[in-house]
Amino acid sequence: MSGTVFNVSRRDFLVTASAAVGGMTVARDAARAAQVRTDIANLPPYGGNTIPPGIRSRRVATVNGLTVHFLEAGYETTGRPAVLLMHGFPELAYSWRKVMLPLAAAGYHVIAPDQRGYGRTTGWDDSYDADPDPFRILNMVRDAIGLVYALGYRSVAMVAGHDAGAPVASWAALIRPDVFRSVTILSSPFEGPPAIPFDTANGATPPPRAPTDDELDAELAKLNPPRKYYQNYQRTRGANDNMLHAPQGLHAFFRAYYHYKSADWKGNHPHPLKARTATEMAQIPTYYVMERDKGMAETVAPFMPSAAEIAACKWLTEPEVEVYATEYARTQFTGALQGYRVRRGSDPKTVAELQTFSGRSIDVPSMFIAGSSDWGVYQTPGAVDRMQKTACTRMVGFHLVDGAGHWVQQEQPEQVSRLFLQFLRDQRAG
Repeated sequence: MSGTVFNVSRRDFLVTASAAVGGMTVARDAARAAQVRTDIANLPPYGGNTIPPGIRSRRVATVNGLTVHFLEAGYETTGRPAVLLMHGFPELAYSWRKVMLPLAAAGYHVIAPDQRGYGRTTGWDDSYDADPDPFRILNMVRDAIGLVYALGYRSVAMVAGHDAGAPVASWAALIRPDVFRSVTILSSPFEGPPAIPFDTANGATPPPRAPTDDELDAELAKLNPPRKYYQNYQRTRGANDNMLHAPQGLHAFFRAYYHYKSADWKGNHPHPLKARTATEMAQIPTYYVMERDKGMAETVAPFMPSAAEIAACKWLTEPEVEVYATEYARTQFTGALQGYRVRRGSDPKTVAELQTFSGRSIDVPSMFIAGSSDWGVYQTPGAVDRMQKTACTRMVGFHLVDGAGHWVQQEQPEQVSRLFLQFLRDQRAG
């Protein structure tokens, strides 16, 4: 894919350019209209010349109503065991590029899709007022199964999910262990299904109800300075425009956002929190517990790295940042943000659906990986303990990788690849 020059149509140029210019209604309307009509086949190559040789971009239609775009490696030989990699927010299939070739070299067919709402996968509604049901966790699991089946597999050796991809991978392994034979959870611990009160007819006391995101947000608002929980912000109508039309520009927004949550920002010193209370949660940096009067664009702007820091950042170069900026300029953030409205927190319909699996656990081999500088591990107090003690019955590894923050598979791909391969070897030996 590298070294090939493709002509970009005037329309595609305008789509990308419009999303980079804030505050212009005409530009916003043009970007939205063009996204709906985008002919993916005529776009420049995914990732430009930043994707290593041996990884190809491909699309497959009729996958649970989607045409799924994915990256793959190790596709040259048929009959290989498959590995499925699910990205997080604000990421893409592209985020797995640095770990795909080591897995392929070990004999695996590695598949990394743009998830529903992201990148060059199409077939989802891009409006804020869209029906949110397709973005609920059970349907996202159906997306994963549909892709695996479409590619001719009845099972995969491992599903791995990072950040917002972690609950998709975790629920896939819990619901369909016959398809997803092992799971690696990255950055976002899996707590297990929501509980249904047990034995209450015989006098047992129902378990205490955890505070909802709205209740937590109300308590955070009372702090000095007032704060808010980022997941509540991500659900708001204005979150898309705030990030898409960031005053600093979309490229600079991504650079600062990725820097602030990485090990390169030396203020990341995560540790377990005692409880999900406002005073405890306020210890988390502002990318998770934001200042009340700021959007994410304003939150990350003060943490823009210097020119020298950018030049020294080998794990995320300027051309690689531009891949994210270009793709999100075209798609916008709304589809990606739909998951925050229905897959996290205390959405009643989601809770009701997932209570179907109350008492179930992930019983296939599992592993957890995160950066040692990643606050994502501890943003939900007690989640790590619940994951290790009850949610995953065969967790064989818990790894906090030095020199990595939230973007562990991008910041330290060699270590993550080594952990993946050892985990897979152990499962094959077993």
